[in-house]
Amino acid sequence: MPLFTATDGTRLAYHLRGTGEPLAVLPGGPMRASVYLGDLGGLTAHRRLALLDLRGTGDSADPADPATYRCDRMVEDVEVWRAHMGLEHIDLLAHSAGAALAMLYAARYPHRIRRLVLVTPNPSALGIRATPGERLAAARLRADEPWFPRAFPAFHGWLTGEADFDDVFLPFFYGRWDDTARAHADAEPEQTNEEAGERYLAEGAFTPRETRAALAALDAPVLVHAGEADNNPRPALARRTAEAFGRGEVTVQPGAAHYPWLDDPERFLDGVLSFLDR
Repeated sequence: MPLFTATDGTRLAYHLRGTGEPLAVLPGGPMRASVYLGDLGGLTAHRRLALLDLRGTGDSADPADPATYRCDRMVEDVEVWRAHMGLEHIDLLAHSAGAALAMLYAARYPHRIRRLVLVTPNPSALGIRATPGERLAAARLRADEPWFPRAFPAFHGWLTGEADFDDVFLPFFYGRWDDTARAHADAEPEQTNEEAGERYLAEGAFTPRETRAALAALDAPVLVHAGEADNNPRPALARRTAEAFGRGEVTVQPGAAHYPWLDDPERFLDGVLSFLDR
């Protein structure tokens, strides 16, 4: 397990898996250890993945200052990591909330990005987010699922602020609610730094106007990979995210939700590799 030191002295860890050209990977959560990404549906057979544990997660140390859990404060962690790995330019893949960090990094260091893949991204860095109404509309498309009658009222209550988070609606985040999905969901609490997650998207983290201007000028190709059944982002929001980039494009994986490499590994690999290997 390689280690490096951030500019504030925090020791950070990353994990190397697979063979081939390097692909740097930022996890989501927010602030979930990178182990939940697994082999990204078999991507390790085609690329050597470098999966970063963000500060305070996984095998990385807690910072002295908890304020550095805020997304924009970790951009320099990614740049120090790139330099540590000896890469002049990087292919960068980010999932969910990790996409917000990837966008800020690309905006600040556009000359370091060779290709950028955003998987079911959180577009908060662009000043856009899924609304409760949009998320509930997506959830209603799952009405034929056996778990829907119990899950939907709880999901509605959480999104409208009338109830707390409830594990009963976790199936909405997966295209297939099977044993693999259940095990993946069950592992989440131990893999996530909840305090850090609450700080990650805190006020002041984003300056959307400046970020949009920088990303519109980004010369690198960008893929936004969405899940057809995902409620955050829905495919329409994923398309809006791609439009913020000068060379952005979208793929929508049929039947997939927020973790498309679990829902259908072959389709996920086809979409991502056709972009990376172009």
